[in-house]
Amino acid sequence: MAEISAEMVRDLRAQTGAGIMDCKHALAECNGDSEKAIEFLRKKGLASAQKRSGRETSEGLIGSYIHMGGKIGVMVEVNCESDFVAKTEDFKEFVKNIAMHIAASNPIGLNPEEIPPEVISKEREIYRAHALEQGKPENIVDKIVDGQIEKFYKDSCLLSQPYVRDPKMTIADLTTSVIAKIGENINIKRFVRFQLGE
Repeated sequence: MAEISAEMVRDLRAQTGAGIMDCKHALAECNGDSEKAIEFLRKKGLASAQKRSGRETSEGLIGSYIHMGGKIGVMVEVNCESDFVAKTEDFKEFVKNIAMHIAASNPIGLNPEEIPPEVISKEREIYRAHALEQGKPENIVDKIVDGQIEKFYKDSCLLSQPYVRDPKMTIADLTTSVIAKIGENINIKRFVRFQLGE
């Protein structure tokens, strides 16, 4: 069994933001291996974040971001469970990062349910016409269109978009990781994006 020093615990805490006892436990479980301990804490945090996802969020912040010298502006409402968390740097940074992401990625809605049905039917028409124009057989056109609509949702819905600062994770993944870090449920409630001349 590896000896767990206070310095090891301090380093792990600095890297993960987890509590002292959690860091000590993770290092003990992983025989002093800090890389494995980080993974252990992430798994534990993500599991507990899933449990928190049903809790009510009635506090939070409205964040804003102005880009390109006033050409693009975003306002976003992000909720959490307590006023205390809403005032933390981690939460404020998350809200700011979401606003910046929205400015860069121009999502249509939070999730598929928020995208107006007329937008979806128009996209379906375009994909269908394109598939038929390419000479695809009628019997597989619907499958092709369904696949294109799935991709459209991934590109157009905020929660499924790849995060601009780390495309390996989606906005939903980022939210879950912040929930795990701060210990409260977080909910991106709504947003609006303005672009000059639109």
